[in-house]
Amino acid sequence: MSGVDHLHELLGLPAVDFQHATDEAPVQAAGAAAWRISVDPYEDDPEVTWEEAFKAFLEAVDPAGVRALIVGQWGESYEVQSSYPIDLIIAAADRLTSLEAVFVGDMTSEENEISWIEQSDVTALLNAFPGLLELGVRGGTDLVFSPSKHERLRSLTIETGGLPVGVIRGILDSELPALERLDLWLGVSAYGGDTDVADLAPLLSGTRFPRLTHLGLRNSEVQNEIAAAVASAPVVAQLRVLDLSNGTMGDEGAAALLDGQPLTHLEKLDLYHHFMTEPVERRIVQALEPHGVRVDVSERETPWGNRGVEGRYTSVAE
Repeated sequence: MSGVDHLHELLGLPAVDFQHATDEAPVQAAGAAAWRISVDPYEDDPEVTWEEAFKAFLEAVDPAGVRALIVGQWGESYEVQSSYPIDLIIAAADRLTSLEAVFVGDMTSEENEISWIEQSDVTALLNAFPGLLELGVRGGTDLVFSPSKHERLRSLTIETGGLPVGVIRGILDSELPALERLDLWLGVSAYGGDTDVADLAPLLSGTRFPRLTHLGLRNSEVQNEIAAAVASAPVVAQLRVLDLSNGTMGDEGAAALLDGQPLTHLEKLDLYHHFMTEPVERRIVQALEPHGVRVDVSERETPWGNRGVEGRYTSVAE
């Protein structure tokens, strides 16, 4: 299985590691970067905590100009929950008056496997920052998304190796009238992914988030079933991008999409990392690309050990 990379940008701003910035750069460009603050417990000075690194960041920049924060390692993040850095960010809310985007858990598998990242109730950030436009989270262990109301949030990304159904229900019970992009990595049951396709029904109905134009239901071990549900889902009519990548989808899921409602209005259909055969791959491309739809069918995978459907795997799990 492939791992995950560090973010290259957030809110359209380039990701910059604070500890690698020059003394002058942060003050001059507080709002021109998505600042990543990370503490490696194995490489950094053991006396430096994430709290101390964050304090140094706030002293080096103009906090009122900061628009995007990326939370990397906060020390031993396989034991310490994300409430640690989240609480520190919230405590500085009166200084971070321009904050519009936060991503919590930007770690590669070398730093911490995605399913080992200890998360917490990330909706505390929504409550503390009414101007937030983007929220992203990596890691599903102990992740909580309480039903929330937020008027401005446009993008919500949850990347996991196994997404608990409680998180899905919390999102779908939330009032997010401005939400345009929802990207969910559903993962596998072995790592806590207990979401059933039926749990997605309120989302697929198209009634929950009227402004939604980008929907990702990705990295799932039941990708064929998701594709079949999406094929007749009312929400598809309002989408510009449909992302079913990184999962176990094969010819069965592709056939459901081809036989379902028209997808020719989409700008992009993302099926990256799949188990379709080459003829079916061609069929879906030929059906959509003449209508201007960009179709990504790259990374055709082979089941482990010639075990057919049982040998299929998601891109990210542990």
